[in-house]
Amino acid sequence: MFEAHFQTFEEPEGGVALTARLAAFREELLRRKLTGFVIPRADQQQNEYVAPSEERLAWLTGFTGSAGMAVVLTQQAAVFVDGRYTLQAAKQVDGKAWNVEPLVDPPPEKWLAKHLTPGDRLGFDPWLHTSAAAERLAAACAKAGAELVAVESNPLDSVWTERPAPPLGPVAIHGTQFSGETEADKLGRIRGEIARLGADALVLSDSHAVAWTFNIRGADVSHTPLPLSYALVPKDGRAIVFIDHRKLSNSARDHLEQNADVREPDALTPRLTELAQSGAAIALDNATAADALKRLITGAGAKVIAGSDPVALLKAVKNATEIEGTRTAHRRDAVALARFLAWIDREAPSGALTEIDAVEALETFRRETGALKDVSFPTIAGTGPNGAIVHYRVTRKTNRRIVPGDLLLIDSGAQYEDGTTDVTRTIAIGEPTPEMRDRFTRVLRGHIAIARASFPDGTTGAQIDTLARQFLWQAGIDFEHGTGHGVGSYLSVHEGPARISKLGTTPLKRGMILSNEPGYYKTDAFGIRIENLELVVAADIAGAEKPMNGFETLTLAPIDIRLIDLKMFSPKERAWLNDYHARVRREVRPHLDEATKVWLDAATGPLAL
Repeated sequence: MFEAHFQTFEEPEGGVALTARLAAFREELLRRKLTGFVIPRADQQQNEYVAPSEERLAWLTGFTGSAGMAVVLTQQAAVFVDGRYTLQAAKQVDGKAWNVEPLVDPPPEKWLAKHLTPGDRLGFDPWLHTSAAAERLAAACAKAGAELVAVESNPLDSVWTERPAPPLGPVAIHGTQFSGETEADKLGRIRGEIARLGADALVLSDSHAVAWTFNIRGADVSHTPLPLSYALVPKDGRAIVFIDHRKLSNSARDHLEQNADVREPDALTPRLTELAQSGAAIALDNATAADALKRLITGAGAKVIAGSDPVALLKAVKNATEIEGTRTAHRRDAVALARFLAWIDREAPSGALTEIDAVEALETFRRETGALKDVSFPTIAGTGPNGAIVHYRVTRKTNRRIVPGDLLLIDSGAQYEDGTTDVTRTIAIGEPTPEMRDRFTRVLRGHIAIARASFPDGTTGAQIDTLARQFLWQAGIDFEHGTGHGVGSYLSVHEGPARISKLGTTPLKRGMILSNEPGYYKTDAFGIRIENLELVVAADIAGAEKPMNGFETLTLAPIDIRLIDLKMFSPKERAWLNDYHARVRREVRPHLDEATKVWLDAATGPLAL
């Protein structure tokens, strides 16, 4: 009945193949007189989702997470992952060949300083690391008496004999009916930021920034409508977009050429060199600009102004058209979600369904809206112990039956031309245990605390992150990921610069869209996460002495009331959930078939106050 079009369930290669790859890679390092090499999970623009041709970390180690790094030395090798991927890496990486180490605390540089020896030559590809990352590696090498070597060609590519070709996804025009602002107006705002920085030009090294600025979308990476590209925006004069011409139809080229010259990607280096030699001050994005770009510019004698890409903040604050579009996208998505949740409640108690069945069904319901362009990331459908793996991705090997007594955690999203969605629900299959109810209720109370929050203009995500964790902390537990990330407008489902986390230092501005997703994970038992997307809006507070903000919830999907311990709920929390569920019924119910309406009425029934 159901079929997935946008993701597969195949297991990555392992065993003998990975052992042979590591041996061949070490031989290549020896040939190049290198005693080690750093392999980040990155492409030239630090994208979260990368083309198959850029999956070097997965090819060498077997680890398929979206963040990580590996270091190969003559006698040692390590894979570094953050807390989201600790369990996944342990399952995917050969423990005999690789150590699995923390990515953040302590950082890989600590491991390097300990394992490098005087005279070692540690190689790195400057196109795959930012300058800040390269500086950290250089400091670790210096501490150990080793040398950091920038290579001209990546040695891993030399042994990856079947490396896929770079992508050539066609470029599409993202019209103003979706973007709400012309390219000329966006360029005008960007030039104002360039002047503010004291720069003569800005390099857009982030393809998301190029896509937003020039109102284009593409198909070069999975799940994000991204055309891999660069742009150079001068303070005065025409911009230049660097993109493979084979991706451009006549209409797409005409669209770009209204506001920019169009050049092939290999023209970027000579144009930057020419500009640098003229003495121009060139701004680069610390987060996405490759160290190779900084080396090129400074090597030609110019000044680099390194900082945050101003486009990231401009892009994060959605305009009225984008906001209305995302509301429409979430209402559409809500119909598919209601149909899916009703189907799960009807079919899962039999014990016949699997995680893959759930993934395929949800994608099918979304495709039946007639507007789905892609899923916004590989759907996470983890039942029982698989739910405790934060970024679990089901394969045919790990596929588990959904049985009574389990919790099913399903985290998914959709890409529609008018908006990007991301939603997580945890579903009780059969009767939940008291512990499950306790943990779920604590997570939900934290979720509601964020949704109900009011905060002064200028408040950062770090300042409100505690609200989501407070009830978990009271029980001596926590979750090892941020509470929320920014979300793009038919772009990346994980968008900076704002986030709700301990590290979220960017002030939250009206028009930003962020996720609200606290969780709890009991290893080898179950996982819980509740996620809605929230729009930052003005808060109307009587007597307020300064501008105040709050959140408008965009996601419209029932939260499983069977998992709530009502004794732990306050009257205000019950009122919030009743109001939310009433809104779900009001906005979603008219678009459902009769059977799903009956299910929705029961699933969103009011809790007694």
